[in-house]
Amino acid sequence: MADLPSTSAALARMIDHTALSPSTTAAAIDRLCAEARSHAMFSVCVNPCWVGRASRALAGSEVSVCTVVGFPLGANASETKANEAALAVAAGADELDMVLNVGWLLDGRADAVREDVAAVVGAAGGRVVKVILEVALLSPAQIEAASALAVAGGASFVKTSTGFGPGGATVEAVAAMRATVGLTIGVKASGGIRDAATARRMIEAGATRLGASASLAILAGWDAARTA
Repeated sequence: MADLPSTSAALARMIDHTALSPSTTAAAIDRLCAEARSHAMFSVCVNPCWVGRASRALAGSEVSVCTVVGFPLGANASETKANEAALAVAAGADELDMVLNVGWLLDGRADAVREDVAAVVGAAGGRVVKVILEVALLSPAQIEAASALAVAGGASFVKTSTGFGPGGATVEAVAAMRATVGLTIGVKASGGIRDAATARRMIEAGATRLGASASLAILAGWDAARTA
């Protein structure tokens, strides 16, 4: 079992505060950044068109800027993903969450999946790359295979879900990912995490980062849950 954060402030340093809806506005990005800055969350996770705005809003703070690549389907050409990653880095992104090509995985094209990850890692210039597996589309064995291929491609993290697929993070998927990647690779649980109790279960299963749009509700419930 992973160590649980002792306070909501410690938990905040595990959260990527997220706004990835296609209807996200500039005002919503500004609010997201202000919330993340106020609570010293680890990062904001935004769509690529908002990276520059978020980077400027968070300049001088300890909050990083994360963006997505090949989102939400993962079916872009590898060259497109690599170019998107390079543009995001140039705009100020500190971390990249790329979507695995699930179709290639299901077709057994292991080399293509690994090389797709490697292309984004190469374009990231040493920045953290997390690979989104979309676990609701995969069997337990496929989750393990996808996790291993992500690591082989140079990823720093594996991540459960986009939040736009048929399901989100599960304890079982997080545990399988952790068992596959070992202790040196991060595991990000994302998709459907809306309260402190769910966050706790994901961390206990092995998550070291949480992606959530309900971050404020999670933090508000954390200290109360631990002292109840």
